[in-house]
Amino acid sequence: MTRHVVGIDIGRASLRAVELADASREQPTIVRFHEEALPDGAVGRGEVLEPNTVASQLKRLWAGGKFTSKNVVIGMGNHRVVARDLTVPAQPMRSIREALPFQVQDLLSVPVSEALLDFYPIKAMPGDGQSGPQLNGLLIAAVKDVVLRNVRAVQLAGLNPVAVDLIPFALSRAIRRGGPTDDVVAQIDVGAGTTSVVITAAGVPQFVRLIPAGGDDLTQALTAHLDLPADQAEALKRASGIGLGGPLTASTVDAGGSVDTAADGAAATAALVIHEGVSELLASLRNTVNYFIHTRSDLPVTRIVLTGGGARLGGFAAQLADLTRLPVVPPNPTGGLAVGKGVDAERLVNSRGDYLVALGLALGRTA
Repeated sequence: MTRHVVGIDIGRASLRAVELADASREQPTIVRFHEEALPDGAVGRGEVLEPNTVASQLKRLWAGGKFTSKNVVIGMGNHRVVARDLTVPAQPMRSIREALPFQVQDLLSVPVSEALLDFYPIKAMPGDGQSGPQLNGLLIAAVKDVVLRNVRAVQLAGLNPVAVDLIPFALSRAIRRGGPTDDVVAQIDVGAGTTSVVITAAGVPQFVRLIPAGGDDLTQALTAHLDLPADQAEALKRASGIGLGGPLTASTVDAGGSVDTAADGAAATAALVIHEGVSELLASLRNTVNYFIHTRSDLPVTRIVLTGGGARLGGFAAQLADLTRLPVVPPNPTGGLAVGKGVDAERLVNSRGDYLVALGLALGRTA
């Protein structure tokens, strides 16, 4: 019997979902994908703030996308999630997970009782005479209330959450499917409120960092400095680029959200705001990648795969490549999977990776 599962990406402005069929086979098939807008304030930085509103929009998403399965996987990946290097005594995974609350309190900013913990193994290491065999990996910790609120919204929509996954891992999974290689790749996703960095070797995550900054920070800065409504500031940001690849000419936005050219003073202010905000994020990304390069000389990074709506500002990819001295490339939007009949393959390909998180979440359940 064919098994279906749906990955749900809960973003600030929209819900995106991808349904996979033939999950037990080597190459599952994308059979449905759809997006539904979310009203402002329903979700903030990956956290569901209004469960009933999100549940209502999830019902619209299911009806509009004609999804057939209610088994879903949701993702977490904001500043309330911690990923830290951790080495533990080698033992069965069940025993490792049971021991985590007693080992990791010093690594957390919240009490262990308020966190959900997991361990992702990377590499086994032999004993050194003073200690037995060790297992190196990543500690994953999420604030319990945040996870449960997201789960509650899904349940209110009548759906069955079968798993909660780390969004950077989901992206890594989808990117690996779309371009399988054995080299070391830095995968950077610039979201609305959080930017994630995952560095993988032959598809296995070696390093994860979550930076609490994204595209919305620029919009909010423009709103504050130019006294613009949020929708006009967003349109100005998108029309202007990041102020690094060329001069900013757009300075005002009309009530409909379209950009006009006008006052040089406002244009200069917007250019400065955008430049400062993006420069800070780019510096954080450069430092993060360089930290891994300098501490893991045995794993030379060969390129960066760049995703996320916040990375589409003009000049962003070029500046990132210049700062890191690494080639920056886009992902395969379909993750290299088969696309079922009746699916608008062209629209999926042209989505520029908008559905990669949802796809990766579904793949995690089928792996």
